[in-house]
Amino acid sequence: MSTAVSINCVLMWFSSCCVSAGAELAAPQHVTMVTLNTNYTLSWDWDQSAAGHHAVTFTTQFVSKYKLKSKKSPNWHMACEGTSHRSCDLTEFSLHYLGIYMIRVRASVNGNHSDWVQKEFCPDKDAALGPPSKVDLQTAGSVLDVFITDPVTSTNSSMRDKLSNLYYQIVYWEGSAHTQASGAQMLDSSANLVTLPSLKAWTWYCVRVQSRCDFYNKSSSFTSPQCMQTEGATPWWLIFLYFLGSLVVCFTIVLFALFFSYRMYKTVKATFYPSSQLPLHFKEYLCDSPSSDVPRLLTPDSESELLCDKVIILPEPVLEIHVPPPEAVPAPPSGLEPDSSGRHSRQDSSGSGDSGVYSTGSSSGPRQTNSGQSSAGAESSWQSPLDLVQVKMQDMVPGLKTQPLIPDEGIVDMCV
Repeated sequence: MSTAVSINCVLMWFSSCCVSAGAELAAPQHVTMVTLNTNYTLSWDWDQSAAGHHAVTFTTQFVSKYKLKSKKSPNWHMACEGTSHRSCDLTEFSLHYLGIYMIRVRASVNGNHSDWVQKEFCPDKDAALGPPSKVDLQTAGSVLDVFITDPVTSTNSSMRDKLSNLYYQIVYWEGSAHTQASGAQMLDSSANLVTLPSLKAWTWYCVRVQSRCDFYNKSSSFTSPQCMQTEGATPWWLIFLYFLGSLVVCFTIVLFALFFSYRMYKTVKATFYPSSQLPLHFKEYLCDSPSSDVPRLLTPDSESELLCDKVIILPEPVLEIHVPPPEAVPAPPSGLEPDSSGRHSRQDSSGSGDSGVYSTGSSSGPRQTNSGQSSAGAESSWQSPLDLVQVKMQDMVPGLKTQPLIPDEGIVDMCV
């Protein structure tokens, strides 16, 4: 009994193995081509539950359709092998735009392969057409110029090389980008520069463009709306404002240039021609002559020592003259008349002329003889209680003018 049970188990295991080996693996589903201009990608779906916990891979191949009609086995080109993705990019293989190709894909799990799923693909017929790569607007008075750049291929060449009958449909309307009116106007043109006619001056217009090809009824999506305001005749007040603004700008530039030139002039003048000059007695030693700017060359040692004497600068002397009040001066004695010129008589001394400052007398009272009378032949003079000093102005203040204060004499008696 136990032997029969063992045989049945072996038979059941063998039959299950045979069934699992002969069972077919599910093939990919919903195989489609995702295209734009010359960019091609094969995409598909697959049920992961058919493989359980096992990893699944996919293989994609392609071949020209005309090769399938030959008696020889066609040579399929490998596009993607052993990939886990549900898509395969065929752009890099540069499929001819006017050719017809057969593309197939299958799934593989643990060495088991599903059936091939084939799809026919013709780029000229099946590839989607993209919108213009760029659209620019430019005003030209009361009209708008639309500059359109052709859609490009995967190699950045114009799609017009693939589609000779490519043209554009331009839709434009008055207003903003978010409020497209029902009265929008359309214009078809195969040119890359299109001028929109019959537009109002100083009005906003929005434009969007679509690529089209009628051979296979291809049409792209529209570009994003672009808006611009048209122009017109410039009003007089705007011209006046432009003129006034230009005057202000020119005046500001000229004023700044003058101010800058004045500052430069002051700087150069202060640098090369300073206002503070050396005294004349310094220039006598530093220059060849007081009126010359050429510096004196160094002299021998004997003379250079003389140039290096110590210089002491004293403040400018100020002469103060004190005049005693009238009541402090005693009246002259009776019988003695004052000098009609208002000056005191000078002593007739030969040495007084050399010094320029001397005293008119050494005693406080007048000289008398033994009899009490003034000696005959002596000059009669009167002196105040203060010593009278005669000052020679030229010797005390060298900076004063050499003219005498009194026309006839250069020496004046003054009270110090």
